[in-house]
Amino acid sequence: MPVNEDYVGRSFPPVGPYAVDPAMIAAFASAVGATDPVHFDAEAARAAGYRDVIAPPTMAVRFDQLASREYVQDPDAGIDYSRVVHGEQRFTHHRPITAGDELTAQTTVDSIRMAGGHAMITVRSEITAGEEPVATTHSTIVVRGGE
Repeated sequence: MPVNEDYVGRSFPPVGPYAVDPAMIAAFASAVGATDPVHFDAEAARAAGYRDVIAPPTMAVRFDQLASREYVQDPDAGIDYSRVVHGEQRFTHHRPITAGDELTAQTTVDSIRMAGGHAMITVRSEITAGEEPVATTHSTIVVRGGE
């Protein structure tokens, strides 16, 4: 089944809320090799002007992927995940993800472009804490064409 281009413009229900705690942030920071004390030490974060430890900027991808899961797994979308490669990831940060946040994320399919038998799909996820914008992610995946 080819990728269903009728999904362009479709938004999926928000997912979450997901509780963010210092241990989650520290684990992510360690995994990506971040060493700034603001990711591990609440005192250092407060001294830098934050209310608690903050996540490395790329941690937003965790919530982007949780939100886009419903689209990618929708059988009518026509996405064969075994043929997917990650093409691009961009972030617009409105403020840092901070311990104590309760994050919700909602995904919208922004575009599907066919090129050389491959589908290039860009989705946008809006990540919020309550009504407050936290980050906007743009992720492009490529669904490789059949053999």
